[in-house]
Amino acid sequence: MKTLKILPLLLLLITFSCSSVQVNSDYDKSVDFSKYKTFAYYKTGIDKVEISDLDKKRILRSIDAALLAKGFTKSDHPDLLINLNAKAEKNVNVNQFYSAWGYGWGPGWGWGWSPFWGGYSSVNNSTDGILTIDLIDAEKKELIWQGTGVGYLTKNVDKKDEVINNFVTQILAQYPPAKK
Repeated sequence: MKTLKILPLLLLLITFSCSSVQVNSDYDKSVDFSKYKTFAYYKTGIDKVEISDLDKKRILRSIDAALLAKGFTKSDHPDLLINLNAKAEKNVNVNQFYSAWGYGWGPGWGWGWSPFWGGYSSVNNSTDGILTIDLIDAEKKELIWQGTGVGYLTKNVDKKDEVINNFVTQILAQYPPAKK
């Protein structure tokens, strides 16, 4: 009976651990974030981002949704300008495993031979996406908040919306910064 109670929790943890994004943010501590109510995109900066137009649209839609949910309004005369940067980082993990048996000298074992001597290697490739969202004071043209998320990217077109939305949601969950 205890197994049935623990199983849903275990499945939930596995689901979130597979789709996790490592997030951090930084901000100007002298800024009053409550005065910002409207936003627009910093077109010049966003045009320079070197990702596909489809992924760029996915990111912008997710930012729109997250900020609108926080009570912001899109405006032609915004309080905040939104800029972003995105890049991919390829990871190659090489693991080598060796057996402890074979020719050689070791403490307490002496010289010897074993038919189990050998080893194998495994190589795993993965790609991490790094998304940075900058919030800029539109009047002063100064960076006031920056959030970055790092996590696994998928090549599965059916899951791209979900993965990108997860990145953006987790990054913008840290805005506005908590008052201390």
